[in-house]
Amino acid sequence: MLLEARNLHIGYGDASAVWDVSLDVGAGEIVSVIGPNGAGKTTLINAIAGLLRCRSGDLSFDGHNMNCVKAHDYCGHGIALVPEGRRLFVKMSVEENLELGCYLRAARAARGPSLERIYSLFPILRDKRRQPAGELSGGQQQMVAIGRALMACPRIVLFDEPSLGLAPTIVDDMFDIIARVRADGAAVLLVEQNVLKALEVADRAYVLEQGRIVAQGLPEELMKQSRIREAYLGI
Repeated sequence: MLLEARNLHIGYGDASAVWDVSLDVGAGEIVSVIGPNGAGKTTLINAIAGLLRCRSGDLSFDGHNMNCVKAHDYCGHGIALVPEGRRLFVKMSVEENLELGCYLRAARAARGPSLERIYSLFPILRDKRRQPAGELSGGQQQMVAIGRALMACPRIVLFDEPSLGLAPTIVDDMFDIIARVRADGAAVLLVEQNVLKALEVADRAYVLEQGRIVAQGLPEELMKQSRIREAYLGI
């Protein structure tokens, strides 16, 4: 497996948010983590991205123990995050935001081809590359956030609620883009409240509730479970 998490326990101060969570992501896979608000999804993905330290448990990426790796070194191992809320520098231009993703030497060397790849994936960003990122629509800002992550030439992209706040007409496009990221060679770990879309695009999925994994398996198997259908699909 490319990414392996075992028995992760994560919290803030004295408060625990995630207990005993284990999951895997293989090379070239899309794995979704679904669950309600407050389940601990963002906490989990931030820990996998290196932004939070796990209190206990083991996290490895491509055979490397990540428990002792500093947060700013996670990107160098091939892990990139598309954060919830996009977190762009709104007064900087689109292209300046994209270039922040290629500060590592190897990624910087590929700056030109990477930019062309992003502009091929998101043609509208080429037209707006000199425009302040804060002037873009929500969907266009999400494109910049994804492009910034891809500029790092990652081996896995972590998506935290990529459809949040987007118009329904844009959501389908966003999930098509996630599938293209995988098609271009990167694995994907997707945290998402849009359960139906998250399961449609995934190879495997985990259900997180109150900080614990309560179900896992193939999307079609999870869709057959009456509890999942009632709680998350309203069926």
